[in-house]
Order: sequence, then C-alpha cells, then structure tokens
Amino acid sequence: MSLRLGALHDALLDPGNADKAQRAAEEVANYESRVTSIERDLTLLKWMVGTNVALTLFVLGKVITL
Repeated sequence: MSLRLGALHDALLDPGNADKAQRAAEEVANYESRVTSIERDLTLLKWMVGTNVALTLFVLGKVITL
C-alpha cells in the first residue's frame, strides 16, 4: 500500500491556491493524528510484552530452583 496524500500533492503543485492549502493542512493533521494513535498503541503493546516476559522469567526461575 503506497502512501499518497492527494490534497498535499495538489497544494504543492499549485502553491497560490489557499483552499488547496487548507485542505492539505487538514489532511496532514489527520494523518499525524493517526500516526500518534498507532504510536500510543505500540507503546502499550511494548509494556504488555515486557511485563509478560518478566513474569514468565520469574515463574521459570521459581520452577527451576525447586
């Protein structure tokens, strides 16, 4: 899947058009919001995996030392 921000592309091709610039700014802000949401989800997933690994190692350590 290729990423192409159509309104941004149009605004860059026609720099004198304020309407196209406004649409491009809104499109970029929406894209940035989506990226921020994905980053937040990835941070949560990293914490979940780290906690799972730590608890697994703890239990494994307890089993081995018995």
